[in-house]
Amino acid sequence: MNTSAQNRALLAGSVTLSLALGSRAAFGLLLVPLAAQGISIANTALAIAVHNLAWGLFQPVAGAVADRRGATGPQIFGGLMYALGFALPALFPATWAVMLGIGLCTGIGTAFLGWGVAMAGVARAFPPERRSAATGLVSAGGSVGQMLFLPLVAGCLAYAGISVALLVLAACLLVAIPLGRPLDAATLDRPAPRKSVAAIRHALGDRNFVLLTLGFFTCGFQLAFLGTHLPGYLVLCGMPAGAGAWALMLVGAANIAGSYACGRLGQIAPPQYCLAAIYALRGLAILLFWLGPKDNLTTALFAIAMGLLWLGTVPLTNGVIARTFGIADIGALFGVCFISHQLGGFIGAWVGGLMFQFTGGYDIAFIATAASGLVAAAFNLPIRLPRAAIA
Repeated sequence: MNTSAQNRALLAGSVTLSLALGSRAAFGLLLVPLAAQGISIANTALAIAVHNLAWGLFQPVAGAVADRRGATGPQIFGGLMYALGFALPALFPATWAVMLGIGLCTGIGTAFLGWGVAMAGVARAFPPERRSAATGLVSAGGSVGQMLFLPLVAGCLAYAGISVALLVLAACLLVAIPLGRPLDAATLDRPAPRKSVAAIRHALGDRNFVLLTLGFFTCGFQLAFLGTHLPGYLVLCGMPAGAGAWALMLVGAANIAGSYACGRLGQIAPPQYCLAAIYALRGLAILLFWLGPKDNLTTALFAIAMGLLWLGTVPLTNGVIARTFGIADIGALFGVCFISHQLGGFIGAWVGGLMFQFTGGYDIAFIATAASGLVAAAFNLPIRLPRAAIA
């Protein structure tokens, strides 16, 4: 395989994930500015929850299309839908536009730009002995977007307002449109995928896949809750309004190292055990942060700890799927697994908003988020990979 083509695929996948994941990382900064326009925090949180659900439901469709037709078409569609999702509430500042745009359109856009298309495309470009490390590198590169978009959006909000911030996000997403072609150009020869229904039915009958999928629910729950509500929680704890932005930036910075390290670790250690450790450590970090004092130092330490564990689950989850079922249907199968992730994301974003609305705080949500890490670890520990895959 041409190494330069693989490098272009790595770059294209990294930039695509940076755009798709970095822009949605700014959701938590939009709640208060949208509230100033008459859109309640609970309604915006519901829209973000709908985004997570739409992303999960459309991910298997996007993955199946990319398995058969390549990444070029899905990325064009995803970039346009994502941009439309931000443009609608910018042009029509109303609850319906937030629900339709940030809720539905950006969710569909993320499905066609995210892990099931971009990362699956990179996985198909590398042989098994390099696949986990390559997908870990792409996941790490995707975190650069979180570091870039948060200060960009924060600056736009401070100096130009919510409408300009949303239009800037929409313009940035259009950059993803041409990036599917390098992913297709680097694809290795592989067996033709089965019909998606047959591949999914086979996977759902596999105990390991079911356990992996159940554990992935916690990943979505934890990330959506923290990404959406951490900025508001820090304000409630008496910290400045900008603390949430720099905390999430630290998460993104630490995730660059964390995702790459997890990808490399999954190449030399059983990925299911790595997943169990990540979920348990996340739960412990969340519990300690909730119990401890809230100041710049503890917030920074928490952000770095969570960043090291943030998206490392994705290359490891892809690794379990690839070692168990091969790569022919990896987009569709990861998409099915990802539905569970996004159901968790829906509940994490929405319930966090409901807890704030009815209790005036986030204590119950923090306890549930911490406890969910132990549950996910328990689901991943019994997973057993086929002997041939381990070898």
